Amino acid sequence: MPRLPPAEKLPLAVRKNVRDEWENERESWEKKFSDILGTEWKININPAAIYPYAEENSYAHSSLGACIKSYISGAEYQLKYYVEKFGDLIKDDINTIAHAHVITMDLDEDKLFSYCGVKVTSEGELAIIFVEDKLGTNIDYAMEKSNLQKALDAAPNSKPLNHTARVGIKDDYEPKIAAAQAELNKYLGKEITFDPNFEDTWAKLSASKDTRDDYPTNLGNFALKYLEGLNWYLKCQKFHEDDMLQEGLTEALEGNAIRFRIVDKLSKSYNESVIEDGVLYLQTTAANWGTNIDHVADGLVELL
Repeated sequence: MPRLPPAEKLPLAVRKNVRDEWENERESWEKKFSDILGTEWKININPAAIYPYAEENSYAHSSLGACIKSYISGAEYQLKYYVEKFGDLIKDDINTIAHAHVITMDLDEDKLFSYCGVKVTSEGELAIIFVEDKLGTNIDYAMEKSNLQKALDAAPNSKPLNHTARVGIKDDYEPKIAAAQAELNKYLGKEITFDPNFEDTWAKLSASKDTRDDYPTNLGNFALKYLEGLNWYLKCQKFHEDDMLQEGLTEALEGNAIRFRIVDKLSKSYNESVIEDGVLYLQTTAANWGTNIDHVADGLVELL
């Protein structure tokens, strides 16, 4: 369906509804978004451009102003929840990627969603978008987490990882890494830092056609699990009870580091551990990333 031209003039009852239900409240909604995101945001929605997509006898057709307000109210609720959960990371990404600091509404020309969603426009506006014959449907969910992540991931971004990957690291990796690192230190009898090597891992996974589709979501989760796989091996070998094993491994790790990495080829089936230049590498290929994680350290004692 080609984009429809804006309505030349809205019916009187519709204009009144837009004025009473939306325009009279727009500034208060702008303040709510500005408070959530920590900087000034504006809302710029053209009711005449939306009205042609409202089907006869529909909510949007009879109460366009209330319909617009409902989309904005749903977006504010979803955004507030997302920011409360993940904090400054979300605010910074939205303010940087949607740099115009404007919320608008538009047609989903690219058919990105089934009913409605959100995208970042070429002008840097955050646009609530709706499917041509679904205006007024699933209003509350246009800016829910997965839709917003999809929009921010698709927009130009100068950061080394996309938005979803950074959220995954904050949600799945950061709250648990201290405990996993402490467990590692216990088994080794000294502090040797684990390096998840996120940026290099991201670059190699992104460049490979063999990488699983959910890699942005699992970047932080799988990095933690590879470390936990090493810890499990050390526990099973009773490193924490054996000074000889501890000394053998720590003496080999002159670089005092354990690092995850993606490589082109393995000497084993799915993953492996190798020691190079005094660093223990937990490694796998892009195709095998996330497979048999628990066995990444199998055979480590034989390397010493």
